[in-house]
Amino acid sequence: MKLISNSALVNFASHHPESTKVLQAWRKVIEKNSFQNWSELKNTFNSVDKVGELTVFDVGGNKYRIIAFIRFTKQIIYIKAVLTHNEYDKGQWNNEQH
Repeated sequence: MKLISNSALVNFASHHPESTKVLQAWRKVIEKNSFQNWSELKNTFNSVDKVGELTVFDVGGNKYRIIAFIRFTKQIIYIKAVLTHNEYDKGQWNNEQH
């Protein structure tokens, strides 16, 4: 899949340096695979959930959340937000949905 964009991961990691390795490991798995549907994605990422049209990845042992919009037909994943667990729990990211 094509990831749009790694800069969101890099920017988050600049404020949370301990997240760098786990975020880049997640990116590598995304970019090395072609997920055709939700089932294939769920088989690879056990800690992933749907929230409306968005997909929420729980990464780093429950420390971080990657919120993304996935277009399986185009093989593109758009990162909407990268958050700490606490930021995610506040729920403000979800208010921005269209």
